Amino acid sequence: MSGDASYIASVVATYWFVSISMVYLNKVLMSSEEVSIPAPLFVTWFQCIVTAAICYLAGEVAARFKQAEYDAVAKDDGADEADAQKPSFWAQFPKAEYHAGTAKRVFPLSVIFVGMITFNNLCLKWVEVSFYNVARSLTIVFNVIFSQILLKSHISQKTMGCLGIVIFGFFMGSKGEINFSMIGTVSGVLSSLFVSLNSIFTKKVLPVVDNDHWKLTFYNNINACCLFLPLIIVFERDAIFAAFGKQFSSGIFWSAMMVAGFFGFSIGMFKNLVVIPIYIFVCLTDLSICSPGIVTVLQIKATSPLTHNISGTAKAAVQSMLAFYIWGNKATVLGVLSIFVVLGGSLLYTFVKMEENRKAPPPQSSPTKQEDLEMQKPLRS
Repeated sequence: MSGDASYIASVVATYWFVSISMVYLNKVLMSSEEVSIPAPLFVTWFQCIVTAAICYLAGEVAARFKQAEYDAVAKDDGADEADAQKPSFWAQFPKAEYHAGTAKRVFPLSVIFVGMITFNNLCLKWVEVSFYNVARSLTIVFNVIFSQILLKSHISQKTMGCLGIVIFGFFMGSKGEINFSMIGTVSGVLSSLFVSLNSIFTKKVLPVVDNDHWKLTFYNNINACCLFLPLIIVFERDAIFAAFGKQFSSGIFWSAMMVAGFFGFSIGMFKNLVVIPIYIFVCLTDLSICSPGIVTVLQIKATSPLTHNISGTAKAAVQSMLAFYIWGNKATVLGVLSIFVVLGGSLLYTFVKMEENRKAPPPQSSPTKQEDLEMQKPLRS
């Protein structure tokens, strides 16, 4: 039992470390005068390249392991059947292949994906880290709005109350933020909007890639790399040219870029490892942000989706509180209260939806679109 407790504690600690580090690293890359360049689209584009490269390499390694395992079993006729059938870690990774027809069908989701991660990083660039979670807190609000508009679904008074708490916390934080940025806050709201759209379109597009989240990740990031290029050329050409001989010749800059890209793959792509119901239930984050990941999945498997949500909420609170010290963000009473109001409302929403789904009659077929929309949780990166 103590061994299990130690394992769970280590998994949760790893999730907290990677998630918080991802946010802080991206903040450095987006706004630090010593390390960053004024080109958030380029930084995001590079992280997409890292993710696509990891997917490709993982697929190649998986193919080699699968072939080696097949050869070993074929040579050893007396091999233990249970061992032979036991899937390895690499079994989850498909061979990364890019087909134009499939890419075209994934393209609408990729456009939304680009909007999601772009506005997420723009939000992080312009707002204080302590205000970041508040600025991106409206995802569940947009989920319920889409549910109401598209599906004419019924919204309970308890759900409306939870959304009211989140919205109240959002405006409280905006009012209490000393270094308030309208550009950053609007980017956070748009990020929340695209996060909600991303979850809806992901469900629709998954059958195109045989319901394989790793394939979808590969296609999404390759498409995103192509979509970012013209935007970078138009909006950030001068900033990139100015970085030659400065940041581009700095080992610190490229080390931070590589680590942030790897952390983004780890924490951002959990939807690529877990089944749809769990993805719908926990929805990670950030991009992403934009990408929930290996450490998120480990935490879900070691605990439960509900415990993951509680851990994520506590992590977001610690992340915001640490920002006041590490980044020197000035704290106000309204600013601090808004963090706990927003996170408390989001967590309460989770319990309300769980209770409503528990009391609802069991579905006769597959989960409805209403459940797909309403069970979203905001991405936490």
